[in-house]
Amino acid sequence: MSAARQDRVIDIVLDEDTMAARSAEAEHERQVAIFDLLEENSFTLAGLDGPYRLHLAIHESRLVFDVRHESGRKLRDIVLSLTPFRKVVKDYFMICESYYAAIKKLSPSQIEALDMGRRGLHNEGSEVLRERLAGKIDVDFDTSRRLFTLICALLARA
Repeated sequence: MSAARQDRVIDIVLDEDTMAARSAEAEHERQVAIFDLLEENSFTLAGLDGPYRLHLAIHESRLVFDVRHESGRKLRDIVLSLTPFRKVVKDYFMICESYYAAIKKLSPSQIEALDMGRRGLHNEGSEVLRERLAGKIDVDFDTSRRLFTLICALLARA
């Protein structure tokens, strides 16, 4: 990746005050999502150049993208209602619980079926996020997937 790219996130912080205690599996997914996001992402704040530092938080039942320039200068807060995410996140959490339990006792084909459902819900949540960010922040599908994982980490107790 070129160091000169402006359309990317170079640092991401999740509001630790927002997050509840997480399972080992959920914590691992969060860490992998952050690592993968920082390694490769496409993120452009409408009308404002990056690279960007991103702070994600939940504040008053809203998802807050606090976007800053790489220098730390505040660029913009993007605030989204959580309502459009509630159902897909709830379904995603339920299937994740089933998937993690299945790994311990079900056949490979049953685990694969649950994993396909889990990935499908993850993709659905990613698309909801892209739609909600349209006109504010432009992200590619992989970046949206990783951001959705991080949003789920924030919503784990919701």
